[in-house]
Amino acid sequence: MTTVQNRRARVRGGELDDCLRACAVHSGKVVGSVDRRRTELAEQLRKLLVVVATGDAPAAAPAAPSGAAARLKRAVKGASVPAAGIPNDVLDALLAVANKALECGYDDELDLALVISDTVLAQRRNSRAGWRLRARLMEALGDESEAVPAYERYLGLTDDDGFGVSAKITGLRVAGEKDRELLDLLRRRCPRAERFAAGPATDVWAEGLAAHAVGDWAEAEPRMVGALLALAAEQAPVTDRQELLSQYLELRTARGDADLPALTEVLALYAEQRRNRMRGPVADPTIGGVRWISLGEFRNLIAGKSICLIANSGRVGSSSMGAEIDAYDLVVRFNSYRIDERHTGGRTDIHATIHKHGFNWDRPVTTRLVFGGVSGDWKYSLRNRLVSGAQQHLGDESLRWPVRTIGKLGPDAWSGIPTTGFNMLFLLDFLDVSPTLDLIGFDFYESGAYRVPEAMKMPITSVHEYTSEKEWVMQRAQRVTDMRISLR
Repeated sequence: MTTVQNRRARVRGGELDDCLRACAVHSGKVVGSVDRRRTELAEQLRKLLVVVATGDAPAAAPAAPSGAAARLKRAVKGASVPAAGIPNDVLDALLAVANKALECGYDDELDLALVISDTVLAQRRNSRAGWRLRARLMEALGDESEAVPAYERYLGLTDDDGFGVSAKITGLRVAGEKDRELLDLLRRRCPRAERFAAGPATDVWAEGLAAHAVGDWAEAEPRMVGALLALAAEQAPVTDRQELLSQYLELRTARGDADLPALTEVLALYAEQRRNRMRGPVADPTIGGVRWISLGEFRNLIAGKSICLIANSGRVGSSSMGAEIDAYDLVVRFNSYRIDERHTGGRTDIHATIHKHGFNWDRPVTTRLVFGGVSGDWKYSLRNRLVSGAQQHLGDESLRWPVRTIGKLGPDAWSGIPTTGFNMLFLLDFLDVSPTLDLIGFDFYESGAYRVPEAMKMPITSVHEYTSEKEWVMQRAQRVTDMRISLR
């Protein structure tokens, strides 16, 4: 059993040289790992060390043993590095490492993420990504008293809650309330537990298990409940308390003499706090009376209409094509699109988005198509991210993953994960009912990204086949200009 008494003290950070040293040392620990998550972490660590080693080198010459390269060498050897803040490229690389470390979930990796988190926030007190990292990390460590304020600080620094943080905060608070209700109920049901609540939780719990092992439930239960009360009083990590609580309920429900009404009330509170930690409460389970549309119904909505698809590219952000864009019958935008009416136009008729992020889901549109490769994950996101009243039509399962489910292009025929833009374009080309089908600003990120501010720090992922998608588009292009590719 892991409890607050025997959890080892975690290393904290703050200084950039100490943080770089920790990353350099950890990179040696994960080299050759067979764990996929640690392999991905190793790759991010390698990228970080390359950024640090080459960041200050002259562009026309190899890195000399000075500047960032020397800093890295000194960090690895343990020498002191003068504090000069974190350059943007190093900040991005550190955050990428920390996020991968957090995904690993092991103690060593959580320690590394904590060092990076402390360092980022010591150097950049208003880093949105830094505060979101801190919140997620504290949540993973079971410290909700620090996670909630960190989430709130993140929200205070952003105008776009694309990650569903507001719902997360609400969920954690509701879960905390249900925790307290559950402990109060156990205290009332087992009054003898109070006498054991003052003892060391680990010892008291062990005594309870020993009593249970010899069949003495009358002595086991008050000790177990007492240990739970002790952990709550000393603000032990939520993960520790959940572990013990689930063990207690498992032992309690296994007894044939269970008081069913009382046990049902306890289990209901336990389920509610667990559910709220997984996701925030859903205000409108009916999704605001939205009309679900199938492939055929979507075809009827777009038939005979001119359509333009607007890329989230830097080229669009300076195009001055706003009026031309708004002149199409239907305007399609993607994921974390950004509006600047002079350049991008102001209207959005169809929002096509991946299910994993919630950017712009609150923006009113006529039709929202949410794409996702795994049906269960897709349904979960719809349940938790859709905003009531923000869309009139919502694509159903038949429109979930067009390249795979409609085009029947499996990994053998299309190895990369299709982008949101390619799924949408493939769908429109497949239906072939639009007299005009134009792509505006599609340069496949050659001009960089143009997104809502909160999404600008997100990397352009490497899991997509941008080259293959570009070849597919150009093979079907009828006319091509600097800003427009016409497929019809």
